[in-house]
Amino acid sequence: MDDVGRQKLWNDYGKTKSPEIREKIIVEYAPLVKVVAGRLSMYLGYNVEYDDLVGYGVFGLIDAIDKYDPAKAVKFETYASLRIRGAILDQIRKMDWIPRTVRQKQRQIDDAIKKIEAQTGETATDDMVAKELGISGEEYADWQSQMAVTNVISLDEFNENSTDDGTGGRETIADAGPGPEEVLEEKELKQTLADALELLTEKERKVILLYYYEELTLKEISNILEVSESRVSQLHMKGLAKMKTKLGRYMGILKMA
Repeated sequence: MDDVGRQKLWNDYGKTKSPEIREKIIVEYAPLVKVVAGRLSMYLGYNVEYDDLVGYGVFGLIDAIDKYDPAKAVKFETYASLRIRGAILDQIRKMDWIPRTVRQKQRQIDDAIKKIEAQTGETATDDMVAKELGISGEEYADWQSQMAVTNVISLDEFNENSTDDGTGGRETIADAGPGPEEVLEEKELKQTLADALELLTEKERKVILLYYYEELTLKEISNILEVSESRVSQLHMKGLAKMKTKLGRYMGILKMA
């Protein structure tokens, strides 16, 4: 359905609140749930089944349809994506899929990285962190895979300073045009991001660029790099972990969906 058809659908629903039209809207935007679930699955790796993510996301889509106000200058796709994403992560929190041991491992990794960088003045490598933790490189890679759920929820909480419409007020800034402070911050962000990318290996950098800039899927990236999807997911999480310290408050730019 084109934009004109969708607008008519929303207009008709606004006038009648017909259950039949509401059902048509759900079907029309159902592919959006799959897109959001697919992007989240990149973070969660194989900790959560993709079909489960889609199922949780449908509730977010329905909630978005019921609460969306067309009078506000926010595209439904933008609003719904945030609601869908929130519904999925809320369900993960409720099911408490993050064991205490995983949270402890995350703290151990963070402490090890801080210690290494304080002592050497250099960026901590995987090998250095594994050695500090007293585990093998393979075991450390497994730890990083387990961190996926923790990292995605941390990012979600980082970005929850938003308005009721789920936009965080970004449309107001866009409407007003960038001021001097915004221009300066954008320059700082670009430089910070460039510095953070330098911390990565060639493959990790390719995964980050293909995923965030080219917006390719896990499967598409695996085909390009000629590695398994699980390996792409692992490279992605390792890359994010390295960039986390450098990006700091800018980590929120690497949002899902």
